[in-house]
Amino acid sequence: QVQLVESGGGLVQAGGSLRLSCAASGGTFIKYGLAWVRQTPGKERELVTAISWNGENRYYADSVKGRFTISRDNARNTVYLQMNNLKPEDTAVYYCAAQLTVLLGTFAEEYDYWGQGTQVTVSS
Repeated sequence: QVQLVESGGGLVQAGGSLRLSCAASGGTFIKYGLAWVRQTPGKERELVTAISWNGENRYYADSVKGRFTISRDNARNTVYLQMNNLKPEDTAVYYCAAQLTVLLGTFAEEYDYWGQGTQVTVSS
């Protein structure tokens, strides 16, 4: 069973950038599809991006397309989320999620393992 620990959240001004990291342990990292999911109080959680086990397939929600980039380093058991041109509406708790699959999972409900989350706050 894989454990996930996010880092890199914080407070940034609109237009700025942040890079989130998610370190995995306890599982065979390359077997997992990975995603970043965000949650804001009072709103449904949103899967913003996902990446397949080998990094060849990626999905981005329309709300972040062109601004966010997901990547993974299978040698370091880490997945990253580079967030550029941040907007106040990107403010949320960001969770790293994993599932045992070779497919590209684009629904948050598909994911079985979750980190504790990291807060991202974008000020206007």
